[in-house]
Amino acid sequence: MKLSTNAVSFGPKVKVNMDLLKHAESLGYDSAWTAEAWGNDAVTTATWVAAQTTKLKVGTAIMQMPARSPAMTAMTATTLNQLSEGRFMLGLGPSGPQVVEGWHGVPYGKPLARTKEYIEIIRKIWAREEPLTFQGEHYSIPCTGEGTTNLGKPLKSILHGDPSIPIYTASISPNGLACAAEVADGVIPMMYDPERYSELLQPSFEKGFAKAVGEKSLANFDVMVGVTVIVSEDVEKAMMPVKANIAQYVGGMGARDKNFYNDYAKRMGFVEAAEEIQNLFLSGKKAEAIAAVPNELVDAVHLVGPEGKIRERLQAWKEAGKRGEVGTMMIGAMQPEALTLVAEEML
Repeated sequence: MKLSTNAVSFGPKVKVNMDLLKHAESLGYDSAWTAEAWGNDAVTTATWVAAQTTKLKVGTAIMQMPARSPAMTAMTATTLNQLSEGRFMLGLGPSGPQVVEGWHGVPYGKPLARTKEYIEIIRKIWAREEPLTFQGEHYSIPCTGEGTTNLGKPLKSILHGDPSIPIYTASISPNGLACAAEVADGVIPMMYDPERYSELLQPSFEKGFAKAVGEKSLANFDVMVGVTVIVSEDVEKAMMPVKANIAQYVGGMGARDKNFYNDYAKRMGFVEAAEEIQNLFLSGKKAEAIAAVPNELVDAVHLVGPEGKIRERLQAWKEAGKRGEVGTMMIGAMQPEALTLVAEEML
């Protein structure tokens, strides 16, 4: 089992806690991951972290694919990987319709088909076997047709890319998880109960592995799960920010009939709670939506409470790691002692 940590806090100002990241580095954490929504971008912060660390790998969780062409992403990844001396990891995601159409101003389209084309193009650029050409449903390189000059020509990257840079996708829907298993090197699912692999992940992974080129299994596919860790004797109070985050995603991400996080919570068995959270959130009753998040859901997917409770629950994560069902825990923590506690148990 490897450990990673979050590197960025969302808000009106960019916040990167380098003291905390350097503490994680000293404990033996493997990587730190940045994120983006509709504020800070993931690449600038990843560069900031890489420049101030020496051992931590640095990844993006995630770079929004609709915000960048595949070629731009390949260029960015190659540049960061070279400057960090091989420490970069590329995390991609389609984001959701609200962000894609409401922020970036492009059609949401078919995210899984786009993901497959996007990754294929990136890998071709990194391989540098020949000048880049690609004809797909979403991307046509060189671009020709109406509105073009027809002067574009196939190009080969000036920089020599590294085909071994790992590519992760953020996925929680059954088809998204299968897509990750087919074309990526790892997956970043949101909310995961380490004791329910056979229900939540295995069917999708097996479907994707069967379509993959070459031998693919959990042995060469990293499942990196985000886990918030808060050490506190006041469990109810400590759970509140975690519940607020869950309510935001389960209740407010996407439309009522198109919310992947709500669907995922239902697949986890919290059907009534997911419906109540969404109804309250979309009615503008955010405080009530937060209160409707069950303690059982928080305890299933995160680690909140006294040290003893957290150490006990970490045993389930340790067993999942031994079975190969979780390769990396991405620890979200603002307390140095939380990072230390997890390292003591897992490393």
